[in-house]
Amino acid sequence: MCVVRSVAIVAADHEELRNSDLRKISDTITRLAAFHAGQGFQTNGQGRDRLSDLGDFGSNPGALRARIYVPDDLPEAAPLVVVLHGCTQTAAGYDHGSGWSQLADQESFALLFPEQQRANNPNLCFNWFVPSDTKRNGGEALSIRRMIEAMALAHGLDPKRIFITGLSAGGAMTSAMLACYPEVFAGGAIIAGLPYGSAKTVPEAFDRMRGHGMPSDPELQKALRDASPHQGPWPSISVWHGSTDQTVASSNADAIVEQWRAVHGLDARSTRSEMVDGHSRRVWCNAQGQELIEEYRIARMGHGTPLDTAGDAALGAGGPYMLDIGISSTRHIARFWGIAKQSVKRAAKTKPAKANNAALAPGFARAFSMPKARVPNVPHSAKRANIPPSQKPNSAAGIRKVIEDALRSAGLMH
Repeated sequence: MCVVRSVAIVAADHEELRNSDLRKISDTITRLAAFHAGQGFQTNGQGRDRLSDLGDFGSNPGALRARIYVPDDLPEAAPLVVVLHGCTQTAAGYDHGSGWSQLADQESFALLFPEQQRANNPNLCFNWFVPSDTKRNGGEALSIRRMIEAMALAHGLDPKRIFITGLSAGGAMTSAMLACYPEVFAGGAIIAGLPYGSAKTVPEAFDRMRGHGMPSDPELQKALRDASPHQGPWPSISVWHGSTDQTVASSNADAIVEQWRAVHGLDARSTRSEMVDGHSRRVWCNAQGQELIEEYRIARMGHGTPLDTAGDAALGAGGPYMLDIGISSTRHIARFWGIAKQSVKRAAKTKPAKANNAALAPGFARAFSMPKARVPNVPHSAKRANIPPSQKPNSAAGIRKVIEDALRSAGLMH
């Protein structure tokens, strides 16, 4: 889907071609890919859309959709997990890949999936760097806060056990929610995301994703403290990042850890380091030995959510940005929060991440930061690339290659 979207962007960037046929073809591919993805969710019982809609939840300044999952026989005062999808994804698609509703059935907690709408962002990215959407009591952040209130009241959930997680743009929006409403959350998990306050414009967003120009640690810590009047205690934080992520540089994970380590008052050196399912885990504990921050660095993994879809503890399904690498971030995050059983399968296995996200990464990097119309976009001249003549859209070979690449990425051509 990401490369499909890039077809339209390439066409727009070369307006002088006025090639309406190519635009019509790319639109057709986009529609076919969306249909193909929808069909994929119907392949088995877990693949169907398991979510339902939350009705009126009050003011919705961010114009988001609210989707939920409530297991049968949910006990009183159950936990709530808020899950934020990445760019080009839907709530149902991310649930299918990550397995959160499977785990909710097993461990008896409720789920809330805020879902971005194309009217807000054409690539379904949460607007993680737009100041009006990432401030306390405003924009998308307030919409999500209202959803949480409505969900907790409707189902009698435990207000002291509300958690939030997200991937990529959803991970960066998770950072924003934890910063703006730290009193709401007992814990958060940021997967391939960015620290709060790291960017406020489109060019800054691209730079931070590449690991360039990050504000200093004291500046990020100040941004976190200034985001709300909260004085603590602070949510526990779980950080996950692939060691070979080419879309969001892994230095962002280091910045997130430093941002939260400071407000927790923890030493710079981690309390302990260990290997879990073949991957590095560092932990920072307070004086009482309570784990407050953990960081997983997933070996040889690119951009996406780490999954383990095999064995008795299997969850989710592999796909674009949902990477079956032999460790379930979903299950481990829930254990870190204390809402899932603590028996950890520590098999010494590491499966290579599937290659299907490598081809999509360039398009996803562009989609990750597509803003609402009111936000100034990247200058037209900055979007142009040095394209070999044979690959330029104004050549027959170039047009054919663009279309074929999009079809392959959409799963419509081999």
